[in-house]
Amino acid sequence: MALNPDRTSDPRPWWKFGYMWMVVGGPAVVVVAGFTTLWLAIRTPDPVVTEDYYQRGININKTLESPENSLVPAMKGRNHAVTPQNNQPH
Repeated sequence: MALNPDRTSDPRPWWKFGYMWMVVGGPAVVVVAGFTTLWLAIRTPDPVVTEDYYQRGININKTLESPENSLVPAMKGRNHAVTPQNNQPH
């Protein structure tokens, strides 16, 4: 198969084509963003949970169950709000 002699090739180098930068630019930005995210993750690690987290949770629950922090008034208010009023005259 012979080449078309009327067709001329563009003598510009590959980096001067806009479509090439559109095709390569997207993945290149994603790779740079990935390395930036990796750098941030390594630079600022998550804080370690304390060793006695379970005991602290139990102590918080005991504090919430104490009489001075009782939820009885809130429970009474909730129950009163959802109970239908049957003693109203019709």
